[in-house]
Amino acid sequence: MDDQNKNLLLATGLSFAVMLAWFAIAPPQTARAPAEEATAAAPVAAALGTTDVNTNMGSGNAQAVTDAGRITIDTPRLEGSLSLLGGRIDDLRLKDYTETIEDGSPIVTLLSPEGSDHAYYGINGWAAASGVNPTDVPGPTTLWSSRSTTLTPSSPVTLTWDNGKGLSFRRVISIDENFMFNIEQSVSNASSTPVALAPYGQIARHGEPPNLKGFFILHEGMVSMSDGELNEIKYGKMPEFDINPKERAPAEVAQVLEGGWVGFTDHYWMTTMVPQGAFKSVAKYDINNDVYLTEAVQPTQTIAPGATASVTSQFFAGAKEWEVIRNYQNDDDVDRFVDIIDWGWFYFLTKPIFWLLHTLNGFIGNMGWSIICLTLIIKALLLPLAYKSYVSMARMKELQPEMEKLKERAGDDKQQMQKGMMELYKKNKVNPAAGCLPILPQIPIFFSLYKVIFVTLELRHATWFGPFNDLSAPDPTSIMNLFGLLPWGTPDAGSIFALVLIGILPLLLGISMWMQQKLNPAPTDATQAMIFAWMPWVFMFMLGGFASGLVVYWIANNTITFIQQYSIMRSQGVKPDVFGNITSTFKKFKKGS
Repeated sequence: MDDQNKNLLLATGLSFAVMLAWFAIAPPQTARAPAEEATAAAPVAAALGTTDVNTNMGSGNAQAVTDAGRITIDTPRLEGSLSLLGGRIDDLRLKDYTETIEDGSPIVTLLSPEGSDHAYYGINGWAAASGVNPTDVPGPTTLWSSRSTTLTPSSPVTLTWDNGKGLSFRRVISIDENFMFNIEQSVSNASSTPVALAPYGQIARHGEPPNLKGFFILHEGMVSMSDGELNEIKYGKMPEFDINPKERAPAEVAQVLEGGWVGFTDHYWMTTMVPQGAFKSVAKYDINNDVYLTEAVQPTQTIAPGATASVTSQFFAGAKEWEVIRNYQNDDDVDRFVDIIDWGWFYFLTKPIFWLLHTLNGFIGNMGWSIICLTLIIKALLLPLAYKSYVSMARMKELQPEMEKLKERAGDDKQQMQKGMMELYKKNKVNPAAGCLPILPQIPIFFSLYKVIFVTLELRHATWFGPFNDLSAPDPTSIMNLFGLLPWGTPDAGSIFALVLIGILPLLLGISMWMQQKLNPAPTDATQAMIFAWMPWVFMFMLGGFASGLVVYWIANNTITFIQQYSIMRSQGVKPDVFGNITSTFKKFKKGS
């Protein structure tokens, strides 16, 4: 096998290796929480570290939650209720989102009370530090009182509880038009002695989510921001935490000095505690009850006799809509809140690509056409590289007769052949590596767009036209029913039949790659010809199960590349014989059969 064949096989192998590597490694954009400060952080750490939060979750509270009264939650985007037991926000559904695209599909349930399957809820309370017993402060099992019946954006609710020993507690819960709860907690001390308490917010999740994707490209689990440092831990890793003696559980603790947040993130939904100022950020796992917990414990408050102390925090429970989250970041100073979306290693590409796609969709109103417009813009930006590449390819084509002569003269002398080729390139000012220039930026762009389409909520159930009503899912059509022309259904998504009996989009992808090849005659070398012949169809099946939005991008990219290459080659005096190359392919196939 000569060097040219070896280089071709190596390049092909590397291309597949890059693709496979992307599907074999997880690209987390994570940073571990900073170590506890021992100097400037000492006062805060001391204040936060003197209290333990009662984590009595999943241990016989289910019936009490059922028996307790409830306050209805009704906003333009949320419906549900909160329980007077602990003041839990534990029943929440998203009005704007359905489970599937089928008619009559139920809306998405985000939170559910203890006792239900996969209970998931947020709760606030006070942890005893000194001067008061832990049983005399409100926690998960405290039964609150309220005169309110409904929580709406215009009508907050007030919860009250008196411990009968001089301490009265008050909690005011309000909500905005989207997904953010505001929680103001206050305590009045009518006793004769000072007390020290620490307010906290806690999110409890009983067991792993039922619809856990478990896909390496997506982070699902605990996520926190601690003084500008993002920390992501998957559900499966939380039981592996070291036992923290103070937390009495496997836990990871960080002291946050200036601000941040902590919670859980799923594919499209999230819950997040957002305290004001400094707090202790905790992620831990309750071994006995299989409960995943995140906590935000605010600094200890010392309340003198006759005094009142108040603290405020926020609780986000809703959809990971980029625009809504960005507004909380910009308008409410929630530090780097958009980073709760898993942008991945290529965040410097995924963020601007998503922004551009989102902006285009705002003008066009159709995500499929927006992806095609995005492709046009990307190709326009890469046009200088493409032009240089295709000009180099055209000149290489002109040198083909001289290279054949050189090969005849050199015979088996590979060193002389290489030297002669380099002199030929230098004389004609041709750079053989220039043909790779457009390919290099395409790889991270492809990966970044795949990340955007898979991860971001805005692509979920996004329609294009006809059967393409969810661009985040694979092509719903199939050869099995002639792409919808025959009356029977299609193979189940994810099955081997769905992989083989591909839809119309993967087929168009293979054809577009094949047409791109036909701008040049098939290589005379049998090995090269075989590799080039199989490559479009291999990629067709490789990408067939990808999100249809990504396949739309790749088809558009191939089509635009074909037009660019054809036009540039014609401008250099080279006239690609596309029809002739196609005809010769079928002649060879017929001859071979």
